[in-house]
Amino acid sequence: MSWPTLYAQLAGANRHSTSVGKVWLSVLFIFRVMVLVVAAESVWGDEQSDFTCNTLQPGCENVCYDQFFPVSHIRLWCLQLVFVSTPTLLVAMFVAYRNHGDKKRLLQGSARTAFLTNKDQEEELETLRKRRLPIAGALWWTYACSLVFRLLFEGGFMYALYVVYDGFQMPRLVRCDQWPCPNLVDCFISRPTEKTIFTVFMATASSICMVLNMAELAYLVTKAVTRGCQKQRKGRSESSREETQNKTNQKLLASN
Repeated sequence: MSWPTLYAQLAGANRHSTSVGKVWLSVLFIFRVMVLVVAAESVWGDEQSDFTCNTLQPGCENVCYDQFFPVSHIRLWCLQLVFVSTPTLLVAMFVAYRNHGDKKRLLQGSARTAFLTNKDQEEELETLRKRRLPIAGALWWTYACSLVFRLLFEGGFMYALYVVYDGFQMPRLVRCDQWPCPNLVDCFISRPTEKTIFTVFMATASSICMVLNMAELAYLVTKAVTRGCQKQRKGRSESSREETQNKTNQKLLASN
């Protein structure tokens, strides 16, 4: 799946999200995907060819590179973006399932209505496709779970990046004593300052996405609690009205 295809899928699912979710999608593709495709790939394009060690021992340079770069930054970030985007696709699948069920019921109802024209059916189906579902009920739970999984994936990959590379700063010099190196060998990384800047930038963008996800999750929980309190107050007021009406009816019966 290419990045434009992924963006189209996420944009379709984001029609049913909150305003914070729309900001998250913009940050994801502008500050992470675009930077990754346009700049970061060219920065890391020479990481293995320009990784040099002060030895001519065959195989030593490859072993040392594998020791200090077990996973490429680019591949790790691509994997992170795919995993982070997957929960949103679950929301899109749920919305598609709801629309399919409503479309089926609409067609069954139209079949029983003889005077409904084909044009009317097409207009109703088009309205059904373009509608924005409210985030409530099963969709609320699906959306909230997707946010939790996003946070877990973001945090997991950030932790993996920090542990694998021992921080976000690229060293200029690394020392390797793995076989078949004859002794302690000095190896030099190409453009470490530029790679450090990109690593810090990508980690910062990932942190901003995590903050947006937490803000959106807090907004959903607050909105759900507020909606529940409103329903509870409405139920109490209705029961109070019914009780008052019953007392009034009893008094009228007693007076008669």
